[in-house]
Amino acid sequence: MALLARLTYRAKPLHSGFSQTRLFGNGTATLWQCSEKPAPQARFFPVFDQPMLLPGTFKNKVALITGGGTGLGKGMATTLSALGAECVIASRSLDILKETAQEISKQTGNKVHAVQCNVRDPASVKAAVDQMVNDVGLPDVVINNAAGNFICPTERLSPNAWRTITDIVLNGTANVTLDVGKRLIKAEKGAAFLAITTIYAESGSGFVVPSSSAKAGVEALCKSLAGEWGRYGMRFNVIQPGPIKTKGAFSRLDPTGEFEKTMPDRIPVGRLGTAGEIANLAAYLCSDYANWVSGAVIRMDGGEYVFMAGEFNVMRKVTKEQWDLMEGLIRKTKGS
Repeated sequence: MALLARLTYRAKPLHSGFSQTRLFGNGTATLWQCSEKPAPQARFFPVFDQPMLLPGTFKNKVALITGGGTGLGKGMATTLSALGAECVIASRSLDILKETAQEISKQTGNKVHAVQCNVRDPASVKAAVDQMVNDVGLPDVVINNAAGNFICPTERLSPNAWRTITDIVLNGTANVTLDVGKRLIKAEKGAAFLAITTIYAESGSGFVVPSSSAKAGVEALCKSLAGEWGRYGMRFNVIQPGPIKTKGAFSRLDPTGEFEKTMPDRIPVGRLGTAGEIANLAAYLCSDYANWVSGAVIRMDGGEYVFMAGEFNVMRKVTKEQWDLMEGLIRKTKGS
């Protein structure tokens, strides 16, 4: 780094008052595209988010999606419904669920069921699953997407704030998985489970410590059950989305809108992701085409994680003239 100092080189701030600040989305709600222009290379990576699997792939299958009324959950429910699944969407807000269910059903022509459920409460989960079983039977697909998050210095967190996030994310996923899983075992019925986490579940991240910790726990839960419950016909996989802007997620992670402006610059693909792109991967992982995929954690972030992790990736800002100078300096060190 002394060499860079000699060149008086610095990474140019991407916005007044901000350099390359790390802020990942929590992967639970869906996109408006970034208000800033995508990076130039984004033209090489256009969005293809229409369902990629064959129509009827999920015919005669039941899919349960928590957090299904908005965001990524809504996107995944829409894709699965379009592919023939009878979807059950669950969250705390029944009004939003009913509106979403009607919207998806009108679009796809398939019935979508709205079931109120607070994943933090085992009794509420049991009641919701009872209703689902009564209405449509046990699920073939279970997507644990319900989540909560906000950005905050860890020293400002209250015990209640910590408990709220971990209860929704980790305990909520466990509540749904254990309730449904035990019923599936008793009924001798298999299913595909999918959890939506985030790329900082792997790396860790300051300022979202409850979410980071809870999401890491979710990944451990899924990998553990992939090993233990495969004998019962169950598969468990995880998607780690990168930044996908949603009203619910970004209002708590980027309330001023300042960090959003830096995002395309640190994503090698040059743009944010879309709910449809996540939904296509989710549909594949939950389909019979992925029957040999279990215990997988798949990162889908346009390359952001590896860019942020690479020690020297910031040197893409170095100009041709500066590279010429550095090459000359490096050549002089031969033999030393």
